[in-house]
Amino acid sequence: MPSRVLSTLKPFMQILPEVPKPTRPVTFREKLLWTGLVLTIYFIMCEVTLYPLSPQQPGFERFFFLRLIFASRRGTLAELGIGPIVTAGLIFQLLVGSRILDLDLSDPEDRALFTGGQKLFAFLFALLESSVYAFSGIYGLTSISAKFAIFMQLFAASILIILMDEMIQKGWGLGSGVSLFIAAGVAQQIFWLCFAPYPMDDGYPLGALLAFFSAIAASVRTHSIEPLKNVIVRPHGLPDVVGFLSMIGIFLLISYLEGVRVELPVVYSRYRGLRAKIPFKFLYVSNVPVILTGALSANIMMFAQILWSRYSNTSAIKYIKWFVYYENVNGTNVLRPSLVYYLSPPGNLSDVAADPMRALIYLLLFTMLCVFFAIAWVETSGMDPETQAEQIVRAGLQIPGFRRSERIVAAILRRYIPSLTILSGLAVGLIAAVADMLGAIGTGMGILLLIDILLQYQAIMMQERALEMYPLLRRIIGERRRR
Repeated sequence: MPSRVLSTLKPFMQILPEVPKPTRPVTFREKLLWTGLVLTIYFIMCEVTLYPLSPQQPGFERFFFLRLIFASRRGTLAELGIGPIVTAGLIFQLLVGSRILDLDLSDPEDRALFTGGQKLFAFLFALLESSVYAFSGIYGLTSISAKFAIFMQLFAASILIILMDEMIQKGWGLGSGVSLFIAAGVAQQIFWLCFAPYPMDDGYPLGALLAFFSAIAASVRTHSIEPLKNVIVRPHGLPDVVGFLSMIGIFLLISYLEGVRVELPVVYSRYRGLRAKIPFKFLYVSNVPVILTGALSANIMMFAQILWSRYSNTSAIKYIKWFVYYENVNGTNVLRPSLVYYLSPPGNLSDVAADPMRALIYLLLFTMLCVFFAIAWVETSGMDPETQAEQIVRAGLQIPGFRRSERIVAAILRRYIPSLTILSGLAVGLIAAVADMLGAIGTGMGILLLIDILLQYQAIMMQERALEMYPLLRRIIGERRRR
């Protein structure tokens, strides 16, 4: 039934702009060239300010957590980033995983319906989000013509990003545009926070490494270690030495955990009992729980700010103080103990030392939410033992010493998958929360995303080089895909 609903949308899918598939094998060098071109266009979009806004009119950053996930940049052509693509993809993944949409993604027709429907919804979300951003007053514009100009720019830029992602996925580039843009955004942020020369109020450059070298020079001149102490932990969440070292440590830790796995022995019944192993990573749910927790936190904070701005000067304040409470300190609203206060991470070690109870509560809340989303994601995305057992049996595999039965395979997988789900959700939650509390450059969520994407690209590039060196492999893989 749901596939019939998608079938009725086929005429709309066919009128959408489309990037054609390559008619010949694209060489590894050409893929690198196209990927670099797409990345260059994305960086240009991140720097082009929306007309008629000015570069000095960015406003308060309400959607900081979502910026990492959606690879967006406020006030620019990349304002929406990959938001429409990610939102549409997440919804369709959950619908198919929970069997609300009964699609067999191994069937070419159902697969085409899935990708076409996902693309159609990405266009619809781009239209909706562009309208909200342009006409809701976020930019403080009053002119209808200016709002319409913002809408047209956002919608056109979103279509371009959707088509660039499609171009890469269809074989013109490497990996996917979504992963490429996220990794590029996080890497750009890390580079800026390490090397930005912009002077700050504490007398040092914004970049952590430049501030450190400036402090060394000041220590040599004054024959004092006081300047070095000032850049180890900086005030107001500025990038510091602790944040830089935390970033390096988390890079190493995640890289190690990505290699930890549980291997399930299987045999190919069709190939005379050929033995193999199916790896289940320790980080079974990858970074999905952190993404969902960050998105939830960002939306709660956005709602809290809207609530406070509208009702803080009314009698309703006594009812919302438990949820969000700001105190005006020297003309600046400072968040005080409330639910939103404990959901927001401490900026660095100085904030942790100032209020250790807040740090502890934030750590517990963030970690518990990550575990919850890990369990929910496994149950709804087809990663549960029953669905995995069905896929294993359908692939012609069985576990040595047991009959080829979905029920038996599922019972064995239940020994591993539930534990891996909870442990992986707990691990990524703790790592991301501790990284944020230490003020890690790039944030815990950003580092998790970057490492996961870089490892994916490493595997993709190794595969592409192997296919280029051994053309027979390309023919074999092509025949398997046609089957």
